[in-house]
Amino acid sequence: MTNSRPLLEMRSVNAHYGAVHALKDVDLAIYEGELVCLLGGNASGKSTTLKTLLGMLIPTSGDVLLDGEVVTERPISYRVRKGVTMVPENRRLFKRLSVKNNLELGAYLRKDTAQIAADMERVFELFPRVKERLSQKAGTLSGGEQQMVAIGRALMAGPRVLLMDEPSMGLAPALVQQNFELIKQIHQAGMTVFMVEQNANMALSIADRGWVLQTGRVVLDDSAENLLSHPDLRTSYLGGGDS
Repeated sequence: MTNSRPLLEMRSVNAHYGAVHALKDVDLAIYEGELVCLLGGNASGKSTTLKTLLGMLIPTSGDVLLDGEVVTERPISYRVRKGVTMVPENRRLFKRLSVKNNLELGAYLRKDTAQIAADMERVFELFPRVKERLSQKAGTLSGGEQQMVAIGRALMAGPRVLLMDEPSMGLAPALVQQNFELIKQIHQAGMTVFMVEQNANMALSIADRGWVLQTGRVVLDDSAENLLSHPDLRTSYLGGGDS
């Protein structure tokens, strides 16, 4: 941790979908330079947590803070401009557009042309294969290549913290290891990462810390190493399937 103040934080957040109480007094703190993960079984509240951090859902009580600023009522566009970006589950690329167009869309809120060009080069350095396929339609790429483009598109927003929603979902088993290597790589390059993931072993193997949600409550909060060795992690908290 390079800063005593969290970069992104939830304080006593409660969230509802109608009568359903999806998040219950959730406290999370993500510090600059960390790679942290959120685990949980079916209907645990993981997706709701991401939506609340990004601004897709306004909590019924509690606050979301970005670098100490309360952004609870702020729209998604404001949070993106301030440095919060998400890689959505299943990548959600514009499949009929070229790889280059998909990457450029990541920077749609930015005006700093020179830095945008520098960030594009940075994406090419991280993912040389993406540069080779710039003119291809995104839908023609393999699953692993699409994931590189999805991460690259998010990096083009110039984020301070990258939210990742189930990054291994929909990938062939052989690509899952490669995918987590990519995430580890961008983290080691200096990016703060908050990852919601169903693959607990893989997520914890590259994370610094983790939380476990169960029916909207944080039930475990520890270092990744301690969570990996927790005797009841799977049987008591993760259950089958995912949300």
